[in-house]
Amino acid sequence: MLSKKLMPGALLLGGLALVLSGCGGGSGKPSAPAEDGKLNVAATIYPMAEFARQVGGDLVTVTGLVPTGVEPHDWEPSAKDMAAISKADVFVYNGIVEGWAEQALESAGNPQRIAVEASKGLATLEGVDDGHDHGAEGHDKGHEEHEHAAEGQEHPADPHVWLDPVLAQKEVRAIMNALQQADPEHKETYQQNADAYIAKLEELHQEFNGQLAEAKRKDFVTSHAAFAYLAEQYGLQQVPINGISPEQEPSPDEMAKVVQFVKEHDVKIIFFETLVDSKLADTIAAETGAATDVLNPLEGLTEEQASAGEDYISVMRSNLQSLVKALNG
Repeated sequence: MLSKKLMPGALLLGGLALVLSGCGGGSGKPSAPAEDGKLNVAATIYPMAEFARQVGGDLVTVTGLVPTGVEPHDWEPSAKDMAAISKADVFVYNGIVEGWAEQALESAGNPQRIAVEASKGLATLEGVDDGHDHGAEGHDKGHEEHEHAAEGQEHPADPHVWLDPVLAQKEVRAIMNALQQADPEHKETYQQNADAYIAKLEELHQEFNGQLAEAKRKDFVTSHAAFAYLAEQYGLQQVPINGISPEQEPSPDEMAKVVQFVKEHDVKIIFFETLVDSKLADTIAAETGAATDVLNPLEGLTEEQASAGEDYISVMRSNLQSLVKALNG
């Protein structure tokens, strides 16, 4: 169900349904290949597009819907995006974060399109909204089976599963299955590509595991509550300034609690992210004498990162370096 915040987009999607042919989100039948012989894949956020490119290789053309440099939580598809979704042989989305996805699939009808919700079936963590607590009691380690957060639910599920390299491997496997279903003739190639990329993700996991296991401290302060999966995988504790959406603004009381936590625990670094204003992290740092640094939730790359050839694995390695510095400072 779309959230109240995204309801204007629902009107847009409904209107676009009048100009796009067909109905429904796809029967799951294999599609005819494009003129160049490649599958057309539409992917929502950057990690989904990157995973699809790695699995598809030269056999696919991937269109990333959320543009480079754009924070995706409140993004909604344009008419051009809806046309890309309608023409796609495969539609890849993470789930939870794209509140518009299911209605877009219904509006941009294509009875042969295969849609894959890459996080479906994974155990998800409960998200943090504004009004969260800080410190050990503020991190809910309870898991629940993946369900779309109902409108008005107090703590919707946390979508940021891709920040755990182990869960990322499972998302890659789900995308592989969808490409194989759409293009069974090249099933073995997709398998080989997925296996090769999963081996890289496993190597990344081992790097995180090895370098974080002996960290002096286990808690880190970040402006965006995006790192619960990463923290749980490696025995860490995120202390977020605001909630799942970086657009959420903490109350003065919440800000005061973070300041108190930073001072009491002698936190040296406050993390912010590249696609959102750093003012919250800057404010906490100014009041506590801490420094600031980037911890990237990888919801999208900046223009500079894209131009420099950065990718999921290189940015995750930068995140690891930042965490090691913060946790051992």
